[in-house]
Order: sequence, then C-alpha cells, then structure tokens
Amino acid sequence: MKTAVEKLNPTLAKIQVDVPFAEFKPHLNKTYKDLANQIQLPGFRKGKVPSSLIDQRVGFDFVVENALNDGLNGYYQQALTENELTPLAQPEVEVLAKPDSENREADISVSIQVTIRPEVELPDYSGIKVEIDAAEVTAEDEQKALDDLRGRFGTLKSVDRPAAQDDFVTLDLQALIEDEEVDAANDLSYQVGAGTMLEGLDEAITGLSAEEDATFESTLSGGEHSGEKATVKVKVTAVKERELPEADDDFAQLASEFDTIEELKEDLKKQASQSKLAEQGNAARDKVLDRLVELVEVPVPEQVVEDQVKQHFENPNAEADHDSEEHRSEVRENTARAFKNEVILDAIAEKEELGVEQSELIEYIISMSSQYGMDPNQFAQMLDSSGQAGMMVGEVRRSKALAKVLEQAEVVDSNGAAVDLSSVISPAGEEQAEAETEQK
Repeated sequence: MKTAVEKLNPTLAKIQVDVPFAEFKPHLNKTYKDLANQIQLPGFRKGKVPSSLIDQRVGFDFVVENALNDGLNGYYQQALTENELTPLAQPEVEVLAKPDSENREADISVSIQVTIRPEVELPDYSGIKVEIDAAEVTAEDEQKALDDLRGRFGTLKSVDRPAAQDDFVTLDLQALIEDEEVDAANDLSYQVGAGTMLEGLDEAITGLSAEEDATFESTLSGGEHSGEKATVKVKVTAVKERELPEADDDFAQLASEFDTIEELKEDLKKQASQSKLAEQGNAARDKVLDRLVELVEVPVPEQVVEDQVKQHFENPNAEADHDSEEHRSEVRENTARAFKNEVILDAIAEKEELGVEQSELIEYIISMSSQYGMDPNQFAQMLDSSGQAGMMVGEVRRSKALAKVLEQAEVVDSNGAAVDLSSVISPAGEEQAEAETEQK
C-alpha cells in the first residue's frame, strides 16, 4: 500500500491511498465467505456457496463494495500513522479505482479528504512575564474565616422578628399556573439570600415574620413544568438565626487540634493566605495561557467549529429561546479559543515529553467528581462508558504543560512585587517524583 498527502491548507489534507489487488484480495475473500454463510441456495450447504453463484445473486460490484468497507478503515488508519496526521472530523472518501466485472483484479485507489490538527511553531516560552492583582490577607479575611468556622458549630434559635439576610426560615410553597396548582411543598428549610431556590424568593420572604405570607411571579426550574411562568405563594412558618459559639480557647479545642484561640487564629490566617495565593495562581495561569495564544498562531478548522455549534444547539435540553445569532457567535468564539488552547498545550506537552501517572488521573477524577457531586468511582465509570477516558488523560497532560510554562514565567503583582507561586503550581505528581529521587 502506498500513500501520498497533499496539504490543502494547514487544517485540511487530501490523502491518496493506492492498494495493490494482492493486498485487497484477503478482504474480498472474507466478504465472499461471509456472504456464503448468509445466502442459502438449494444443493449447497451453508458456507459452501461458490463465489460465482454469489456474484450472480448479489453482483460482483456489491461484493467489492463490502470488501472495501471492510478494509477501508485499516487503510485510512495506516495512512494517518505513516503521515503523522491527527484527524479532527469524519473524512470524506472518494473511490477512484476498484475491481469491476471487466477488470476483476484492478488495484484500489482512494482519495480521502480530512480535517487535521494543525502543526504549530512554539516560541521560547521561558520567562513569559505576567502581572496579577496584589493579594493581602486583611483583618476582614481573618474574621470571615473564623466566623465561617464558628458557623459550622453554630446552633439555630427561633426569633420573633421579620426574616433578614442569612436567617434560616421554614417555608410552605405552592406554585400555580392559571390558578391550577402544579407543585407544592411544606416545611422546607432555606437560608435567606442563598439564591438556591426560585428566582424572586429571597425578595418575597425578606421582611416576613412567622405565619406571614407573600405571592410572587417566578419561572419553575424543575418538574414537568420546568421553564414555565408560575404564581408562587410562600408562607413563612418559622424564622431562626444562627447563634455562634464564643471564640475562645474552649471553641479552639472543640473545632481544631489547637489548644488556644490564638493558635487557631494564626492557622486560619495561614489558610486565608494560602487561599489568596491559590487565587493568584489561577489568575496567573489564565494570563499565561492568554499570552501563549497571542504568541502562537493556530489555524482553527471551520469544520470543527461548525460541528461544535451544531452539537450545542441540537441539545434536546436546550431552551426554546436558546438559539440566537449572538449565542451562536459566542459558541463559535469559545470553541475556537478552546481549540487553540488544546493545540498549544499539547505541543508544549510533546516538547516537554510530559506523561500522565495513574495517581494524577485519580486526583483529577476525585476533583472533577466533587464538582459534579458524584462518587469518584461512578464518575470514572461514566467517563469510561462514554469513551471519554482519553479526554481525561489529555486534560491532565495539558494542565501539566501549562504548569510547566508557569513555572518558568515571571509573575509580578500590581505593586511590582515578584509572586512566588511554586507552592500552588507544581504539576501533579512532581512531589512524588522528588520524594522518590530523595529516597534513591
């Protein structure tokens, strides 16, 4: 088999595949054998029907077409491997020559046009300079961290006053569409201002005392009437406020491993500082990636963008007003940007010879499953069953590539001070590698 590639543009290739009849013949013989097992003719046992009679029954062209279908994917994959091409969409195949009734031993010639991943030229990305906002742990940050911890150990106490922000209330809800009840629920617990229930609920219940009610308009977000406008009647049956424990040594011993409140406060200050540093790390990652996209020219194949737009708007869960030219433009822009990110980071991963360890995949699964509120094992099974295991490896590898660039970047804050992000940007698995080196 011989292949030749013509690059029509950086993201589109035409592959010429020529297969001698001798290499095609095994697929032809296999097709005859398969058809012999399917066709029943008087006087012949199953699987023993001669090829000449099969030709009479279904036609030689039909046999050749099935044999081509059997062998074409193998030819295609071999051509991609030989020419180091990565396909991004379904190929368009044109058969230029094949055996027929006049020339039963003709060679195969196929033209395949396919969208491919473009090759990019990486710049010297060491020392990329980015500026991020300065971050300082304030007294308010420290107090919030302490109050959040106290809140986890707080108790709810009923109060005889109107509900206010952050109060906990007990509610009865009734939803009506054209005066007909479509949903109802009683004794619901809710924190005022959480914004996790119906739109307009927080405004309706703020200022209501126990046994008072209100009516408001909202859009239902669940059930068979999801997305429909409804009149909602809400009744507050109880108002409670959280009573926080005193911030003293006894609390420190209850809520932590520390003996004194001062030790606990110092630890919370360190945690707040680390949280601020993590936020800076995320900001630096984004800015470094933005800079890479500016430095590297990545041709974006139109086919990939349009396929993504089509998939997005054919989603059966899309709302009726989901489709608009503005939204389509946004999806196109996001798809193009995501494609550029992937191509650049994959190229960096190749250059840096980065791999992915099993421990890194496990860490990724645990992190992602928590975001979806799923058990890690169930999340991993879902990825595997949907054929997304390769996607998971790619995401981890790209994350390591970006961390590698960020390691070499010059990061300063808005005050001009250098920011050390080494504690929050080390690629997953690096600490393990360092530990193994030390053991040796």
